[in-house]
Amino acid sequence: MLIAWVGTGPVFLLNAASFAAVIVSLWRIRPSGLFAAVPAGNGKHPVAEALGYVRRRPDLVLILVMVGILGAFGMNFAITNALMSTAEFGMGPGEFGLLGSIMAVGTLAGALLAARRSGPRLRFLLGGALGLGFFTLVGSVTPAFWLYAAVLVPVGLASMTFLNSCNTSIQLSVEPQFRGRVLALYLAVLQGGTAVGAPLMGWIGTEFGARWSVAAGGSIVLLTGLCSVIVVSRSSTLTLREQLRTVSVRKRPGYGRTRRREAARQIGGV
Repeated sequence: MLIAWVGTGPVFLLNAASFAAVIVSLWRIRPSGLFAAVPAGNGKHPVAEALGYVRRRPDLVLILVMVGILGAFGMNFAITNALMSTAEFGMGPGEFGLLGSIMAVGTLAGALLAARRSGPRLRFLLGGALGLGFFTLVGSVTPAFWLYAAVLVPVGLASMTFLNSCNTSIQLSVEPQFRGRVLALYLAVLQGGTAVGAPLMGWIGTEFGARWSVAAGGSIVLLTGLCSVIVVSRSSTLTLREQLRTVSVRKRPGYGRTRRREAARQIGGV
């Protein structure tokens, strides 16, 4: 809506100014309140060590595969919403911006619901993926702009549920000395998948129409979710509960008995 009111250039400047809040937040972090982790390995090949650690963890492999596919085909909202609002419904930049605001209602709801949960559960990760695929398919066949906008609320809710489950699962289940490298790998897969999928989604929309682009993304996401459910149901090793309990209560340098007891109490509800 700001683009429609004041133009594209000023909105870029406002977006740049918004990063001041992030910079101030990072500046105010007190290093004395952080817990230093013991480095893992010899440090000469950190990426290879991170990949080796992930290969030994089927749950992390599943998360990274799902994140890569969903990031490429299910979370290119800037492409799909632009195609639907302009090419399919004939709307302008104001209505396109409104779609993002409406979807933010769902993402905010997903964040608030995630804050109420005691910890990550695999069913929320899988359910978020299935919900994202299903509602994206529903959006591809909606006959009117406002119906499409309404469908974006559960789309935002499902996407936030999936991403939050991925983030918390990795941060709570990965051992401290590997957490930074695994998170870096996770973000590379997520953002790289989105960057790779954007041209393909745009090409499908240009050649076959906006609805086909949305439908293709939703179909791939839904199929990925269903395949993941099958994989999890057939593998007893793909569970976060034991990983979380093992890592959280394990004796670590700098962690006292009280801290381990508190960690065990928190994980008990997962």
